[in-house]
Amino acid sequence: MEHAVTDTPPATSAPRLAADIVAVVREGTGIRLDYTPASLAEADRVIGSIRREHPPIEAVLPALHGFGAYLGEVLARTTTAAWVVLDAEQRGTFGQPFGLRTPDGRIWDPLGRAVQRYENGPQDALHRFYREVADWART
Repeated sequence: MEHAVTDTPPATSAPRLAADIVAVVREGTGIRLDYTPASLAEADRVIGSIRREHPPIEAVLPALHGFGAYLGEVLARTTTAAWVVLDAEQRGTFGQPFGLRTPDGRIWDPLGRAVQRYENGPQDALHRFYREVADWART
């Protein structure tokens, strides 16, 4: 993916990125993201609002990574998915330094999904990604 996190934080940085976007959204919009699956629809609405303004992706990429980390953190808190540092091959595939692993060994890219949500619109909604990964995390 061409819109990768440029720093290489460990997987433990994802919760920090998520907390940062929670604070930014609360301060900027008054919306309280509460780490529940239902709150992902709110996150989708915020990304949709940003998208309607058409800022260049470079300007919003840090926020999008925050939303992706939030998506991943919701998954990590509500399923058996866990943050992992990606190896070199996985980084090449996803373009991110960390992702989520479900018990079946699948690797998921929530940061990339938030970028896709911005670029492609509602068909790449965060709440849909949640449902897909949650299904794998329950098996």
